[in-house]
Amino acid sequence: MDVPAGDGGGPRQRSWRPRGAFTDPVTGRSLRELRAKWRTASLAAGWRFPSDWALPEVDAVCAEALEGDPEDALAGLARARAHAGAGLAEVLADVAALHAVLTGDDDGLVAPDVDALPARLLRVTALAWADVAMDQLARIEVVDSLTGLPTAAYLRTRLGEIYRQAEVIGRAAAEDHTLLVVTLDLSEVAGWHRVTGMILLAEALRSVLDGGESIATAGPSTLVAVLPRDGGIASKAVLLRRALHERLSVDPHLAELTNPRIRLVRLPPTHDGACALLRRLARS
Repeated sequence: MDVPAGDGGGPRQRSWRPRGAFTDPVTGRSLRELRAKWRTASLAAGWRFPSDWALPEVDAVCAEALEGDPEDALAGLARARAHAGAGLAEVLADVAALHAVLTGDDDGLVAPDVDALPARLLRVTALAWADVAMDQLARIEVVDSLTGLPTAAYLRTRLGEIYRQAEVIGRAAAEDHTLLVVTLDLSEVAGWHRVTGMILLAEALRSVLDGGESIATAGPSTLVAVLPRDGGIASKAVLLRRALHERLSVDPHLAELTNPRIRLVRLPPTHDGACALLRRLARS
């Protein structure tokens, strides 16, 4: 698919149709190879958090790119990236990395360039990302459709209540509450195994933290709970690790490739600091 760079007088954009090893849309090996090269190019182009690059929508883009028309799948990926908290510049750089891989000479060296993207694909990606970003600005509380847990927007609201209460009684919020952060390294897990991992992670947290604790989805591979500092934190962490092991061991892909990281994170002195902390945790 060739799209003119300008109004007809300029040079033509390079085709999105795959070259070399990517010309066979039937073999799974070609899809995996494209996915691996895209990820490498994206990280080299500046993708800051390798663990959150792999989403189910990435595989959809690869499959459609091998057929020569990834527009619809790129829109889906842009929406997923926006939900995960990725900025527009980072999303466009990621798409530019895919473009460089697809249109390169297959010598292993690519140079991602956002300005080289076909205008129509640039527009589709940007509009899809903006739809989600604007929708998030209009919401106070939302629920993640995958895990069934509230999103970080809810957690920010809940933390605001905690900080206001702490101020009224003259205590620091960190004296009475702490954050329990659970992260799965899903960077090597593809497709629906990644989705399954997050569903199982949410189920484990709900089964262990059943005393009214606030639990939310902070990022594509991170869940966060607000716990009272009541002396039972250590035992809950042990129960959570056991519950995670039992659930993840059911799927051999997850059992072999993931190692849940459970940690306690101290709340910052201010609510603004806590919101900034949640943003960092979402991309860690």
